Amino acid sequence: MSPPTLLVLRADPPPRLGRLTGRVRVRHADEGSLAAELPSADVLLVWDFTSDAVRAAWPGAGPRPAWVHTPSAGVDRLLCPELVASDTVVTNARGIFEQPIAEYVAGLVLAMAKDLPGTLELQRERRWHHREGLPVAGTRAVVVGAGPIGRAVATTLRALGVRTAVVGRTARPRVHGAEELDLLLTRADWVVCAAPLTTSTRGMFDARRFGLMQPSARFVNVGRGQLVVEDDLVAAVTKRWIAGAALDVFAEEPLGEDSALWDVPGLIVSPHMSGDTVGWRDRLGAQFVDMFELWAAGRPLPNVVDKERGYVPVHD
Repeated sequence: MSPPTLLVLRADPPPRLGRLTGRVRVRHADEGSLAAELPSADVLLVWDFTSDAVRAAWPGAGPRPAWVHTPSAGVDRLLCPELVASDTVVTNARGIFEQPIAEYVAGLVLAMAKDLPGTLELQRERRWHHREGLPVAGTRAVVVGAGPIGRAVATTLRALGVRTAVVGRTARPRVHGAEELDLLLTRADWVVCAAPLTTSTRGMFDARRFGLMQPSARFVNVGRGQLVVEDDLVAAVTKRWIAGAALDVFAEEPLGEDSALWDVPGLIVSPHMSGDTVGWRDRLGAQFVDMFELWAAGRPLPNVVDKERGYVPVHD
């Protein structure tokens, strides 16, 4: 029996496949060759998870891989109607990014409350200007997104003494339903978006939602850029409808040099790095190798995406 064929959508550095060496037939593709390679693959590893190539290449003639794995939390760049309708199993990298993102959000909350950006700017100017920071303990946060990332964010914020509500698609124990979001926004000091990108969440933070927030509130997005209407956010921060914001994700990435977002006072911009800590690629590779061995043994895979919903369901 011939070894299974693993097709890797390449990105640098390549994945370390460790103990799979010699046990699988590994082929590599780029955006241009992916469509031609798909029919011969048993498994597709979307190592370049920032690419839209799978969504573009999947429709077409010939067989398709039985399993597609993306080493990312979101799967919005993969899913197309043909993939959703197929029998192909899609998995993600749940378990890798949750705590790093939670720590990053906590860092942003502390930085904004204590005006660390202002302190660094004053240091560059060699100016001694005393200010008063904001307390963090006792404030209120709303975390939008009840998956593992949102829950890790909530746990970490609670450790700082922040009273935190989590909002998901539907209400369940310890999770508010989407219909409660507007009311919760009116009371929040911190609003953290960690939701998956789906047809129902695209553009969910717009002028109306920013208008519901308190003038003292601050907004953080570590989900997907398309969850936010960026022009509306710029207006909300510029006009002081809200006190500030921090974005780690954007509608178009990388953010262009001419983007107005770079220059908005009170807006922190970071290059989609909230989940990336030293060694993260090695951890992603090791996770895939573990999952491949389960697949090869005919055992159930973890982190299976509900393709209709666009994320891995959480079972309370």
